[in-house]
Amino acid sequence: MDFIQNFPCISIMLCLFAGIISSGLRGKTARWLNTILLIIVTILSACTLLYTISTGESFVYVMGKFPAPWGNEIRAGVLEAGMALFFCIIMLLSLLGGQHKLMKEVEENKVFLYYVLTNLLLSSLLALVYTNDMFTAYVFVEINTISACGLIMIRQVGRTIEAAVRYMIMSLLGSGLLLLGLCMLYDLTGHLLMSNMKESVAAIVAQGEYNIPLIVAIALMTVGLCIKSALFPFHAWLPDAYGYSTVSSAAILSSLVSKGYIFLLIKIIYRVIGFDIFINTRIIDVLFVFGLMGMIFGSLSAIRENDIRRMIAFSSVAQIGYIYMGFGMGTQYGIVASVFHILSHAATKSLLFIAAIGLTDVSGGSRKFIELTGSAYRNKWAGVTFTVGSLSMVGVPLFSGFISKLLFAQAAVQINGKMLPALIVLGISTILNAIYFMKTVIRIYTPVEETSYPSVTFKDMKLYAVVLVFFIILNIILGISSQPIVDMIEQGLAMFA
Repeated sequence: MDFIQNFPCISIMLCLFAGIISSGLRGKTARWLNTILLIIVTILSACTLLYTISTGESFVYVMGKFPAPWGNEIRAGVLEAGMALFFCIIMLLSLLGGQHKLMKEVEENKVFLYYVLTNLLLSSLLALVYTNDMFTAYVFVEINTISACGLIMIRQVGRTIEAAVRYMIMSLLGSGLLLLGLCMLYDLTGHLLMSNMKESVAAIVAQGEYNIPLIVAIALMTVGLCIKSALFPFHAWLPDAYGYSTVSSAAILSSLVSKGYIFLLIKIIYRVIGFDIFINTRIIDVLFVFGLMGMIFGSLSAIRENDIRRMIAFSSVAQIGYIYMGFGMGTQYGIVASVFHILSHAATKSLLFIAAIGLTDVSGGSRKFIELTGSAYRNKWAGVTFTVGSLSMVGVPLFSGFISKLLFAQAAVQINGKMLPALIVLGISTILNAIYFMKTVIRIYTPVEETSYPSVTFKDMKLYAVVLVFFIILNIILGISSQPIVDMIEQGLAMFA
């Protein structure tokens, strides 16, 4: 076994141990440990990605000395390693971008807890990406849920406590459905390792037995993960959770947490159930309908908002709808478009939350649009970055959002029955996106004759400005170098199958 094949396991364990160590450190020391850890895990993930690309194959890492079907496994291919690398980059930039606000938003004696939670959250995300065992996946789903809830409520204001309670209730409902479906599937197959489950499911379908229990198990797991990833109409917890948590928490929650659940669903579709079997259950038609509804109603809710952070949060409902619309198309290219949109949305949404805090800081801390008038002149870096993010979300060429919508349109024209509704809703959603994002851009660039709000310069926010530049570069890279990334996604999905 090549030594690089140890890197996925090492990455997960490093995050877990860093969380334990951070619990005994002061806030500043815990912050440095967290930053160093993220850099190390990013390097390990990059090495794993390069290794899988060079070999052209995925590999299995056996945990301990017990092989399948009794032992636990980690499985890494191009898609898993690429997603792990992307998650690490987004988390690093999100934490650095909101670092200047953390001491103001979190009590000093609780800062170390914040980094304990982020370390546990990253470990759970990496485990969801790499694990080849469904029970292990469920355990880390719960770790992810608890960590995310802690990141919401660590900012001690009334709305965050309410948001955390609502998030926990909905997440536990989703977890319960996932566990119930997993138990039923285990009862049918007798296995927990994904590859063994897939063989047993194929045998059950071939024999024509237990079709209804199998469909019920698949539906329960799918609905559970849909609830946890805030697919419409299960999104009621999302606006407050994203809108009132710390800025880094909002960026991480919107960009990574829900995407971890969606990536797990992709693994279930390909490596537990089988792509063709999943399509034949017709569950994809339900995902398609709710995805389209999320695209419309999420955008309409964003238009009605007068709070910039809640507007961005409601926009996430629409973007999650895009991803599930791609699933609902029931084609390989629809899944490719959805996976690319996971990357695009993660890069853009975290950018928007980090840029928005720069605009509110020079507007007396107010998040109301009327107070944000001219804020892009008072904080030029945040203004430019928010504009880039807005153009990406609308789908302007050069940015990642344009490629996402192009991929969805190309996928839609290949399906006779779903082409027309997909293209119509895609067009309507794009218009609605333009309404609320361009309205905000016009507002922040509307000059004001006199203002008592101070302006900031690069010297006042060096690290913040550097993070914004990296976010812009990442978005443009996804926009102008999309074909190699799409090829990697297709290669990774082929390894899944």
